[in-house]
Amino acid sequence: MKHTAERPFAKPDVTARKLVALAASIPPVQDGRIHIEKLNAPFLYTLKGSGPEFGAGLACAVEQGWLELHESGTYVRLLTPGEDLLK
Repeated sequence: MKHTAERPFAKPDVTARKLVALAASIPPVQDGRIHIEKLNAPFLYTLKGSGPEFGAGLACAVEQGWLELHESGTYVRLLTPGEDLLK
């Protein structure tokens, strides 16, 4: 008997891939910058992810070299992903 529903973003690598796909769909504003709220809002409100899932996915994407997070935490840059990453 299951008491809770499976969380689609419980695994950080799945979340990281989704964040990279979201970042690829957002036009950067200046010098390749994508404001963090442009990723945060759709992830939390449209995809119904949670804050800890967002943080873990973002950390995983940075660790994998897919996103670059500015030290202030206000924006990210999409690094050159592989073609298989955005599928």
